[in-house]
Amino acid sequence: MIRRLLFTLAALSALALSPVSASAQTPPSKCTGKFVNPVTDICWSCIFPISLGGAKLWPGRPDTNNPDFPICACGTPIPRIGLAVGFWEPARMVDVTTKPWCFPNLGGLKLDPGFDIGRGQVTPPQMGGGRTANTANYHAHYYVYPLLYWMEILTDFLCFESASFDIAYITEIDPLWNDDTLTTLINPEVALFANPIAVAACAGDCAAATARLPLDELFWCDGCNGSMFPMNGNIAAHNSPVQSSRLAAERLLFKMHRQGLAFGTAGSRALCGKYIMPILKKSQYRIQMTNPIATVSGKYACSPIGASTMPPDAGRSYPVGGEDFGYLLWRKRNCCMRAP
Repeated sequence: MIRRLLFTLAALSALALSPVSASAQTPPSKCTGKFVNPVTDICWSCIFPISLGGAKLWPGRPDTNNPDFPICACGTPIPRIGLAVGFWEPARMVDVTTKPWCFPNLGGLKLDPGFDIGRGQVTPPQMGGGRTANTANYHAHYYVYPLLYWMEILTDFLCFESASFDIAYITEIDPLWNDDTLTTLINPEVALFANPIAVAACAGDCAAATARLPLDELFWCDGCNGSMFPMNGNIAAHNSPVQSSRLAAERLLFKMHRQGLAFGTAGSRALCGKYIMPILKKSQYRIQMTNPIATVSGKYACSPIGASTMPPDAGRSYPVGGEDFGYLLWRKRNCCMRAP
């Protein structure tokens, strides 16, 4: 309730301060997308592996480390004994689009708040000594999407997040999202990694994420997609729509963790509850495309953060109807499953 109130106040403030009248706005462009079908648009094999302690009950894709001991205890003043389980859950969704107030994962819904935010863009390189690389700028939205709980799958399984579908964050009303200078307020360490050595280290993260899991120690790297800094929608090196939109989605995820709006859920520390994680543990997440074309099978259906987009890139974006992107975030969950 408080979060929604803050969003409303921010939107009203922006409306009051905006000098742009409705008649002066640029013509709205068409927003494309489709609602995510919870059956056919989900890569259900991405829930594996499922583990009990350090043992894999059902094998699957590359996994993070699990607690070695299968027995756990949580609660006060008298701890309650449970089983240390691990699994992957579809927990969050992200829209990435150049069109403000466009929600691809909500069926291509386009809102009209009555004031101009500014359209994102993909800019080609300039000739004659100017910019030598493509750049891009995106808006993004962050959804709470506890699909397993929402569909009432294993309703007595207490490790599922008991929440409802919600639009938790929209960057159109965030002044930090499109301003590299203001963004340093939440990522001041960017100055430490703006050097050739730190950039070169990301090549190793690219290889590791593509082969298995990203290197959490290189938290400033987004593997093959670029740099996690700045934590906004300004993409300095746009190689393809899939690559740059994934980078924007993964930066938004890091931003949510840095602002205390997303939490750690993997490892022994998470057995008894979520914990604050201001530095994103990249291996905790997998990312699956839902719009314009859902990837529901194959090795690259839900690849780790920073993995190469080359295998799944072809045909996943196309002019007009395939320029707005939606992603589903799979989150590793370690939990002490106890009797209710």
